[in-house]
Amino acid sequence: MPETIYYVGGSKGGVGKSMVASALIDHLQLHGKIPVLIEADTANPDVLKAYDKEVASECLDLDNANGWIDLLNFIDTNKDKTIVINTPARNNVGVQLYGQTLTASLVELERPLEVFWVINRQRDSMELLKEFMEVMKGAHIHVIRNLHHGQEKQFELFNTSKLKQQIEKEWAGKSLNFPDLADRVADDLNGRRMTIAKGVTALPLGNRAELQRWRREVTKVFGEVVSG
Repeated sequence: MPETIYYVGGSKGGVGKSMVASALIDHLQLHGKIPVLIEADTANPDVLKAYDKEVASECLDLDNANGWIDLLNFIDTNKDKTIVINTPARNNVGVQLYGQTLTASLVELERPLEVFWVINRQRDSMELLKEFMEVMKGAHIHVIRNLHHGQEKQFELFNTSKLKQQIEKEWAGKSLNFPDLADRVADDLNGRRMTIAKGVTALPLGNRAELQRWRREVTKVFGEVVSG
């Protein structure tokens, strides 16, 4: 069975893309996969800094054509690896210009493309997703409500939208709830550039307990869509 390409997006800052990408890498490792990270956030490569000693990784600029060419070449030379692409804010411009470079090659790559689109409660998260969907045909798109920004019911704009229906009915996608992690634990992981696996052994006891609780919840969320 071909290994999956996972694309973590949201195209705006502060929604939680890096935390979702880190959690996805951790989930894949826990389930015996060998993930490879493509860090496209060249300005703030937080995921790369945490995981570069644990997983094979590459930093690519997906704002230009060369970056997308390098992306395809990298994916093609890592046929037996699960790919995780972490993208930055502003990336919709690059997607609009060059995203079809990837989607048009999916048949030749013989690999599925699964997108995790991370949203907060603001309307622009949805508008940016609409733009993304216009280009990235051929992907399965899942929307992640990051509960750091509020409870599920507070995502009313998305919950009651036609976009949600379209994602679930036309794109074979799911609407998922990404659990909130206590700020002090998240800040500790980010500040020390620490992987989640390292955090569950190296943090103080209370922090470890909270991280382990969150990790179990994350496993349930990704378990709905990530092939094991």
